[in-house]
Amino acid sequence: MAKKPKNEMSFLDHLEDLRWHLIRATIGILIAGTLAFIFREFIFDTIIFGPKRMDFPTYKLLCRAATFIGLETSFCGDELPFIIQNRTMAGQFSAHIWTSVTAGLVVAFPYVIYEFWKFISPGMYENERKNARGFIIISSLLFFIGVLFGYYVVSPLSINFLGTYQVSAEVLNEIDLSSYIGLVRASVLASGLIFELPIVIYFLTKVGLVTPEFLKKYRKYALVIVLVISAIITPPDIASQIIVAIPVLILYQVSIYISKIVIKQQEKKEKKNV
Repeated sequence: MAKKPKNEMSFLDHLEDLRWHLIRATIGILIAGTLAFIFREFIFDTIIFGPKRMDFPTYKLLCRAATFIGLETSFCGDELPFIIQNRTMAGQFSAHIWTSVTAGLVVAFPYVIYEFWKFISPGMYENERKNARGFIIISSLLFFIGVLFGYYVVSPLSINFLGTYQVSAEVLNEIDLSSYIGLVRASVLASGLIFELPIVIYFLTKVGLVTPEFLKKYRKYALVIVLVISAIITPPDIASQIIVAIPVLILYQVSIYISKIVIKQQEKKEKKNV
């Protein structure tokens, strides 16, 4: 068998190494967050408050689809019937700070993954490092696809449903700034992390915690979990939950194939070493 590369490090040495990787990753997030802080108008007026306007691309698409099949819908209105307001002295400044940090995390995600990879790669075999060279690109691509899905699908569906929902005409929807931003942030980050499922399954298979048979056996339970997650991050209507659940189920199926590939590679290595 091939020997593991370099440096027999003590536990404290590993902790020190991890600390510096975390520091560099944090610096990357802060730099990207600082840029987001500077471009405040673009971040808030264009991105954050984009799903509040009825000219948002998702609403236009859904309005055309509903009109084509002859359905009445709230996606074709002139504006959403709610306002966003701030109720605390430091509310807008705090929203500016934390939104910038979140934007920094999203933008710097590839660098954060790079630092994570630099920490774990020395403990891998040479051929394992070669086979996983696309890890940073693939994981970043999946994350950004998830972020876009959360922003263009989950966020507008949630905002449109919750922003137009009324128990009585006597009750006006005056949404707090932190509540609105929290919904957008949760939708985007949750979707980005959910789309990392194939990467998670890859590593769980590598360490022997997951097999293709295990994933197939518990597929029906995974379906229930996916529907529960969809219900949590989307408004409580079946159409929205199905829209969110479909790509997650596709990712689950892709994860099964990835697990199969990993198992086959491990079996080939074992045959070569016999």
